[in-house]
Amino acid sequence: MDRTDANTGTRPVSDRLAFDEKALADWMEAHVEGFTGPLSVELFKGGQSNPTYKLSTPHAAYVLRRKPPGRLLPGAHAVEREYRVMTALGQAGFPAPRTHGLEEDESVIGTPFFVMDMVPGRIVWEAHFPDTPAADRAAHFDAMNACLAQLHSFDPAAIGLGDYGKGENFVARQVARWSDQYRNDIEAGRLDAMDRLVDWLAANAPDRSAEPIRVIHGDFRCDNMIFDADQPKVRAVLDWELSTLGDPGADFAYHLLMYRMPSAGSFTGLLGRDLADLGIPTEEDYVATYCERTGRDGVADLDYLIVYNMFRLAAIVHGIKGRVARGNASSAHAVETAKALEPLAELAWANAKAARL
Repeated sequence: MDRTDANTGTRPVSDRLAFDEKALADWMEAHVEGFTGPLSVELFKGGQSNPTYKLSTPHAAYVLRRKPPGRLLPGAHAVEREYRVMTALGQAGFPAPRTHGLEEDESVIGTPFFVMDMVPGRIVWEAHFPDTPAADRAAHFDAMNACLAQLHSFDPAAIGLGDYGKGENFVARQVARWSDQYRNDIEAGRLDAMDRLVDWLAANAPDRSAEPIRVIHGDFRCDNMIFDADQPKVRAVLDWELSTLGDPGADFAYHLLMYRMPSAGSFTGLLGRDLADLGIPTEEDYVATYCERTGRDGVADLDYLIVYNMFRLAAIVHGIKGRVARGNASSAHAVETAKALEPLAELAWANAKAARL
């Protein structure tokens, strides 16, 4: 699957994801300053969880994120949380799209939703930045690194997010949560490697109580950012559904998966690529830069955090497989993505066996 082609651009809205566009236009007229119609609606190709729409008018473009229709797992598809964190971070100077309003009344378009500005720029869907000149790649990686370090620098209480999550014992709670999500999604089935990972993560859990509590993104990777079209700058960070208060080291370790994932398949990474030839910093140098920016001596328990994040990602894919089975997966490529579950789980288990604990 060509991820760039599969995820770039828009497509017509399917009948299952359609809604009353007149009702939305009326809502925007009441809630979005400067809005004037007529309004046209398309569905972005990318995204697996919350359907995301491009809203076009003669004078401006907006983006709508909504919960998908149909039966949902408890706590999933939390567009309300996405709206809250993006609004607070944007006001604090972090690159988040400007939000215009959250609507929790399902009678407007059928599910809760929020509207934000559409940020101009480009999304990079491959970890090796294939359309970026080699001489510019290091600067783009540095921009990602600086952006995540900035996120992890905020005192949550100081920006109005002190109650955005529990924070304490984050990794242990997440291991338990995703283990339960995996076990309870009956329609998606079971997998031997996933069962082994559940046991390994519980048996080898480190003490992470010394970590500060920070706002964490939960899915920080290049294709969840909008880069400036002409310079190595992150204009906006997208897809905050998995954000919460938690362990910044675990959040950074998830971002590092780009170095541990294979360079082909549904989740393309940098494993096996010639980083020097590509102009991309090594994992060790990238970690050192983040640690310098955040005042760390290193990232403790890194191998465990890598395995945890691979398992969590596999559990998310397992959830996509379950949504396919239930008939409410929002992406046309959900079936293809679900096929990555077994190789991803096996990769996580290989990292577990090789972990230095």
